[in-house]
Amino acid sequence: MAILTELPEEQEAAVTYDVFLSFRGKDTRLGFMDHLYQALVNENISTFLDEEEVEIGEELKPELARAIKSSRASIIVLSKNYASSTWCLDELVMILEQRRVSDHFVLPIFYSVEPTNIRKQESTFGEALFEHKQRIESEKDVEKKTQGARKLEMWTKGLTEIADLKGKDATGRRETVVIEEVVKEISTRLELHLQRRMRIPHLIGMGDSIYTISSWLKRGSSEILTICGMPGIGKTTLAKHMYMLQCHEFETSSFVGGIGRRCEQQTCLLLDLQKQLLGDILKKKNVEENNADLCTSKVEKALSRKKTLLVLDDVDNFEQLDVLIGTEGFHPGSKIIVTTKDGSLTEKCSLFRMKFPPKHTKLALHGLSDTASMRLLCWQAFGNNDPKKGYEKEAQQLAEYCGGHPLALKVLGSSLINKDASIWSDVLQMLEAKGYLTDVQESVQKALQISFDSLSGDCKELFKHIACFFVGKEREVTETILRECGFPTSYGITELIDRCLLTIGGRNELRMHQLLQEMGRDLVRKESPEKPWKRSRVWKHEESLDLLKKDKGTQRIQGLILDTNLLRKEHNFKDDDVNKSFRADQPIQIVYEFFLRIWLFFSRLLLMLSSSHCKNVELRADALRKMDKLKLLQLNHVKIDGSYKNFPEGLRWLCMHGFHSKFIPSGLPMENLVALDMSYSNLTQLWKKPKLLGSLKILNLSYCKIVRVEGFSWLPVLERLILTNCESLIHVCESIGGCDGLVILDLSYCSKLSNVPISISKLKNVRRLSLDGCLGASEFLMRMKDMESYASSSIIPKTPKSFWLTSLVALSLKGNNLSNESFPKDFSSMSMLKKLYLNKNPIDSLPDCVRSLSRLEELDVGECWMLKSVLCPPPTIKYLSTENCLSLIKITFPQEMSSPSVLYHYGAESLSEIEGRIKIQDIAEIDEQILCSLGWTNLQHLKHQKIRIQDSYRFSPPKKDPVQVLYEFGILAYVFLGKQFQIGYLIKARVHQYQYR
Repeated sequence: MAILTELPEEQEAAVTYDVFLSFRGKDTRLGFMDHLYQALVNENISTFLDEEEVEIGEELKPELARAIKSSRASIIVLSKNYASSTWCLDELVMILEQRRVSDHFVLPIFYSVEPTNIRKQESTFGEALFEHKQRIESEKDVEKKTQGARKLEMWTKGLTEIADLKGKDATGRRETVVIEEVVKEISTRLELHLQRRMRIPHLIGMGDSIYTISSWLKRGSSEILTICGMPGIGKTTLAKHMYMLQCHEFETSSFVGGIGRRCEQQTCLLLDLQKQLLGDILKKKNVEENNADLCTSKVEKALSRKKTLLVLDDVDNFEQLDVLIGTEGFHPGSKIIVTTKDGSLTEKCSLFRMKFPPKHTKLALHGLSDTASMRLLCWQAFGNNDPKKGYEKEAQQLAEYCGGHPLALKVLGSSLINKDASIWSDVLQMLEAKGYLTDVQESVQKALQISFDSLSGDCKELFKHIACFFVGKEREVTETILRECGFPTSYGITELIDRCLLTIGGRNELRMHQLLQEMGRDLVRKESPEKPWKRSRVWKHEESLDLLKKDKGTQRIQGLILDTNLLRKEHNFKDDDVNKSFRADQPIQIVYEFFLRIWLFFSRLLLMLSSSHCKNVELRADALRKMDKLKLLQLNHVKIDGSYKNFPEGLRWLCMHGFHSKFIPSGLPMENLVALDMSYSNLTQLWKKPKLLGSLKILNLSYCKIVRVEGFSWLPVLERLILTNCESLIHVCESIGGCDGLVILDLSYCSKLSNVPISISKLKNVRRLSLDGCLGASEFLMRMKDMESYASSSIIPKTPKSFWLTSLVALSLKGNNLSNESFPKDFSSMSMLKKLYLNKNPIDSLPDCVRSLSRLEELDVGECWMLKSVLCPPPTIKYLSTENCLSLIKITFPQEMSSPSVLYHYGAESLSEIEGRIKIQDIAEIDEQILCSLGWTNLQHLKHQKIRIQDSYRFSPPKKDPVQVLYEFGILAYVFLGKQFQIGYLIKARVHQYQYR
């Protein structure tokens, strides 16, 4: 097309715009086109719109020709005066030429015109072309006249061609609806959402969370998702990733980032955040509103009218949610994602106090796996998922140090770019030294401390206590001790959990991320960096020993721990340490290692002979006399000389493992003591002369040489008595029955205790009783059985129920040589029992009394070598373990079970039948990737099987494997829970063929 402006070839290839707009200004510029342009821009669609009006007869500007050729699509708005502009007609011809020579997409919009009139050049289009023809024919310049005739011919053909293309008819329709359709059509045709997804970086190690959120987003109802976790754990990164991935699926969307941080910097910023949110939803650049309440009302209306994806990032106050989303609810299908460091925050907002609160899901992030941690560290340091050769060991150790914390891994990896392996080793040693903070630690700690700074004063002190002394300790024990230290422990620990500064492990123990624990301890260290005795807490064993030896105790110290066994380990050399110091290339590496190991042996021997740390440490009791505020004290494997009267009277927790004396000294102040732990000690009796301990709630004498435990009347508030592995124990006084507050009693592996006190049956509050491997357990059950028989023959038929512990929640009877005849006929009086452990007993079937447990949820009969069948356990059962039951043949679950149980029977080689109520969904509908991730292979045959949903199923393995093999790994079931199918549990067993009945 010589008559139109040509562009150089290299410029034609460059794509600058997504869309070029062609329109007649006087028809649509101030209305339809302005709204269309704004809608396209709001969807991040790069759009060219020319602001100039052009008079008839002017040539097409080179900039417009270049814009057309550098655009991926064109929208042509054909209005009644479109053809009156020669510039518009030139644009039309060039756009259609671009469509012929490339994949340029053209979308016509018929704005108050009929396509037939355009195709046949009738009405205003015919009139305009007639006027152009007259003007051309009146031209006196022959060349211009010829050129004009050629143009007229192309204009006519162009109008005919554009009228035949599929477009949008705007005649008689609401402009907003038409514009919405146009934007969606352009986005779909250009696959803009796919391009955005290609620009989204891959998140290492977050596949499970991405899958969870993706599934949540596909639900049809309007819901709120809270992503919570400690600072730097990846909440914002994950939310932003999902937003970019899925925002195109919604009518409108908004990502409001850094809410807490931005509000902290400027108190009136919430109004600005409201304006941003409202502008995103309404797709307006500028929102004029100076009243926060009115703005909230407008946001509520906007959210109720459109299906919206909304991400509110870093919310640290529920009032922020009240202001930003209001209380009126959302349009069906809308999704709100909230990221926060406080897992309880979302449900505190006003929206959840309405009559019909929205559905709420919580997703807690706990960090990356070891493999993902290594990949992220290496990606930051090397730009690769794997470490460079020679860096493998250091990379693994540094990744382990970060504990799966993404921010720490990123900061650490970035700091080690282009650094030698020796520098990696030095950095690791500095990190582990913990005497000062490296730049990496300071960067990470700055982020972590945001959550700590938001705590109240009591919660801050509680956090420090736990970080220094109680990580790994049982939650209830910790709460009991620290409550007596003046802390609101129930509230405080719950608050720390909600703020993701603390988690609870599977055994109810307190867990804290290593980086958080280091932060808490560093806050204490900063109280006096060079003088530990001026700090409130001393947890490093070496510092504690030095402090006590030099008699530097002060009134500032609230807690101190010293364990000389751990101290020895700290001072012992490790093979790894030596290997780091000496590096050699093959072949002399083997010779080096040989002599290094010899040197290591003699170094350790010399250390044991010369170091005072490795001898039995002896301390004077008066080293504690100045510590008036000391409440928490651990002196493990330490010999104390002098009078124990010098111990602080305010002690609440005293732990003295390996105590050398045969009895507790009478001078030891114990009036305020709440917990006493004398495990692994030489105690043969508690004390020579009993004394009233009115505060003692926890007494742990595990692995002691104690022979008799008496005088329970002197322990009126005792709640926990732990006598595990007291192999010399022969007598526990019947006065234990008077400890009304006793909650936990553990007599496990007291191999000489032939008579378990029958009075424990009178305990009204005991929740956990453990008699594993206890010599008197069988006799105890027989005595209970005799009493039951006697009572059943009396005139009071309900008497037997008084002989069993009605408050018991967990009962453990492992390894007690109990046969079926050893058990009473009825356990129904233990109406609260949920956990029962009968491992390693010669039972051949499930004892009848077990079926009378109306609330039993967990039953373990593992390693019962004579067990042949487990028939109809209580219908409340949720977990059944028959691990290594070599004689087990059959398991039958009751038909009336409300939900299926988890069955674990690894090693049950003879098992041939499993019956129970489980629902299985058609395997053909299960995603193959999910199956493969769970260990399934060769799925082609299984995917074509039509498995009907049944109320019960039965597996009967044949002697030889059939063609339909379901593999030893297990059966993947879609288990019916509530009203929806969810991925169920893996049943580990030798199961090869299924058959329904």
